[in-house]
Amino acid sequence: MILFHIQTKIKIANKTLYKKWIKNLSQQLKKKVGELNFIFCSDDSLLELNQQYLQHETLTDVITFDYSEDDLIQGDIFISTDRVQENATEFGVDFNTELRRVIAHGVLHLCGYKDKTKTDSKIMREKENWALSEYSKIL
Repeated sequence: MILFHIQTKIKIANKTLYKKWIKNLSQQLKKKVGELNFIFCSDDSLLELNQQYLQHETLTDVITFDYSEDDLIQGDIFISTDRVQENATEFGVDFNTELRRVIAHGVLHLCGYKDKTKTDSKIMREKENWALSEYSKIL
């Protein structure tokens, strides 16, 4: 089950399409979708989580809490819509494209991808780009 919890002023058009895309990504990565919660929140809310659970004092666009077991991905993915908007502007893409990149990033973490090293970050970026291309295929 994939649920969207929106605590900011964004609107997600066609949630059904997003859910189909997320399930498709998971299947292609040999995973099954359990319970996934996407929580769209503010910078302040995500900073609090970052400080409380990760002891980081920085803003971030996404924090993933992974409850996956074996091939069943489950978790809570918190996304700062403030960061998504700022990143979209910085990278010259529209808000929805950047939002999909961040959603994919969280799902990829649940599928076992990391981003702590330079090599892992490069692989993560490649997988994010792949995920974005998969979205365009289901339109």
